[in-house]
Amino acid sequence: MSWIYLVIAGLLEVCWAIGLKYTDGFRRPFPTILTCAAIAGSMWLLAAAARTLPIGTAYAVWVGIGATGAAVLGVVLFQEPLTLARAMFLALLVVSIVGLKLTASA
Repeated sequence: MSWIYLVIAGLLEVCWAIGLKYTDGFRRPFPTILTCAAIAGSMWLLAAAARTLPIGTAYAVWVGIGATGAAVLGVVLFQEPLTLARAMFLALLVVSIVGLKLTASA
C-alpha cells in the first residue's frame, strides 16, 4: 500500500507544480486553493508512505515522479521545448525511479 500512496503523492506533486503556473503568483483564488490542497495531499501521502519505505527511496521517487510529470506537462501544456538531450535525461530519471522501486527493501 505504501507504494500506491507514494505514486499518488508523486502525481499530486505534479498537480501542484503545474498548478503554480495557473495561480499567477497566488493571485488567482481557485487555482491557489487547488494547488494548496494538492501540496497538502502530496505531503500527507508521502509521510504515510515513509512510515514503511526508506525515506531516501520514498523522497527520491516522489521528487522523480513530480519532476518528470511537471517536465512532460510543461512541454504539453506550455509548449516548453523538448530537445533530444532533455528527453534523454527525463528517460534517465524514469529509469532511476524504476531502479529505486526494484531495489527498495519494503
